[in-house]
Amino acid sequence: MTTPDLSPTVGAGGATHAGPAPARARVLAQARFEAATLLRNGEQLLVSLVLPLGALVGLVLASVPSLGDGRRVDVATPGVLALCVVSAAFTSQAIATGFDRRYAVLRLLGTTPLGRDGLLAAKAVATLAVEVLQWLVIGVVAALLGWRPEALGWAPALVFLLVGTWAFVALALLLAGTLRAEGVLAVANLVWILLVGLGGVLVPRSELPAGLSHIALLLPSSALADGLRGAFVTGTLAAGSLLVLVGWGVVATLLARRTFRWSD
Repeated sequence: MTTPDLSPTVGAGGATHAGPAPARARVLAQARFEAATLLRNGEQLLVSLVLPLGALVGLVLASVPSLGDGRRVDVATPGVLALCVVSAAFTSQAIATGFDRRYAVLRLLGTTPLGRDGLLAAKAVATLAVEVLQWLVIGVVAALLGWRPEALGWAPALVFLLVGTWAFVALALLLAGTLRAEGVLAVANLVWILLVGLGGVLVPRSELPAGLSHIALLLPSSALADGLRGAFVTGTLAAGSLLVLVGWGVVATLLARRTFRWSD
């Protein structure tokens, strides 16, 4: 099979027509656009950055709720970092993708040289870029509040960041590709509230009532938060939590591939 010639060609009147940019350049350009769109959206910026900052300061300075053993700032910060991933990878991405589908943006971009795979890759890269910004801001504020993470914990924390992003983006696409935009908006925000309050994100699973604790054990939100706490507090990789996250990522990816609709 021969490779198609994408070099500039001469058309009528001597005009030159360049071929499409390389796939990597197309993905990065779309990722920059996606990230800028997320950061310019006031509502999503509130969910992605302002609320996590408020949660961090509130948890560290207050004496309730109980966060278990250890310094409050050391226990609270990994939970807030997990909240950032849930906010950017799930809530923001689900809402943005749902409305892109409603207004036929997905269908149109899918017919460009970017392609559907390139569009999905760009969304993943944009989400990671936003999360890195979130972690930088949260990390600086947490350090000012006295956070001292275990140095060896950054490697397992990076693993949980990547796997958690994959799992929650897959869940976002599953939601955005099956419901109408208004339904995505309502469900994504409701799920965010439930995960934050009852899903073992800000309050460790060990501090939840027994029934909720057993349910949270199987949730991706608790798995991500527990994994980050294990990484930053003890410097270890929580294999059980990672397995739960991978399971959610695999199932959500397979379901999204089967059910995702590119237009209403």
